[in-house]
Amino acid sequence: MRRADRAQDRDFCLSVIDRCTHGVAALTTGEDTPYCLPLSFVRVGNSLYFHCAREGRKVELLKRCPRICITFVAQDDPNFEAPNNYTTYFQSAIVTGTVVLVEDDQEKVDGLRALCQKLTPQYMTEGLFNAAIQHSLSVTSVWRVDMDDLSGKAKKKR
Repeated sequence: MRRADRAQDRDFCLSVIDRCTHGVAALTTGEDTPYCLPLSFVRVGNSLYFHCAREGRKVELLKRCPRICITFVAQDDPNFEAPNNYTTYFQSAIVTGTVVLVEDDQEKVDGLRALCQKLTPQYMTEGLFNAAIQHSLSVTSVWRVDMDDLSGKAKKKR
């Protein structure tokens, strides 16, 4: 990292991930073309979980190459610092890791429960969540990202 004074520690990175409702995942197509897409993530320990349909371009790419890089931005505050200086105050984290398709139904449910608890806690009564699981589990794939590396960066107001 060029600006070592802006580098942040692991706890900062985990905090950024936990505060974000989504991250932008970068995958490789194998054709020297990147493929990036926003996804909703939840962190459970040293792993991230996301869900998607059971087929599609993303699934094909993940099966071909399970390496992933995800960018999270928890703060993005463009500003003007006098005199004559435009800047942005920010907090971000980048994760690299390996993606694993979750096959175990209990781990799938646990991952989805954690994701729903993070994003929609007001709808987490057992009846609502269980009905959604009954309706969607068989057509939903859940993926786990085992995090290999974290880096964080921030520019704070002076």
